[in-house]
Amino acid sequence: MRRMLLSTAFLLALAAGTAAQGIDGATEPGAMNHGAMNHDEMNRASTAEQSQNPFSKAMMEVNDRMHAAMGEGMTGDADMDFARGMIAHHRGAIDMAKIELEYGKDPELRALAETIIRDQEAEIKQMQAWVDRKGG
Repeated sequence: MRRMLLSTAFLLALAAGTAAQGIDGATEPGAMNHGAMNHDEMNRASTAEQSQNPFSKAMMEVNDRMHAAMGEGMTGDADMDFARGMIAHHRGAIDMAKIELEYGKDPELRALAETIIRDQEAEIKQMQAWVDRKGG
């Protein structure tokens, strides 16, 4: 009987601790655990809203293309994969900067976009030359 009472007390304490912590792992009442959030669901809602805005739609398309290209053709060679991935990443940055120039109004950000285009193009040339020399 005593063992049953101790086991029950233990289970109740464990349940109380889990309830206090929250199902999603948050440690304070009302707190949210970011890691337990369903980001896919949140992204779907925001994507539907953003797809109506030409700037947001263009940015999402560039982002999707960039990430797809960054993962293409991985060889297992760290240097080659880095160079290829960064070329794709820089092309994405250039495309995003061009979208800023098309839609953005802030002079500081427009100037930054122009700098990004110039600098990233130079780095792409450097990395592409390395890839070509290495036979990639």
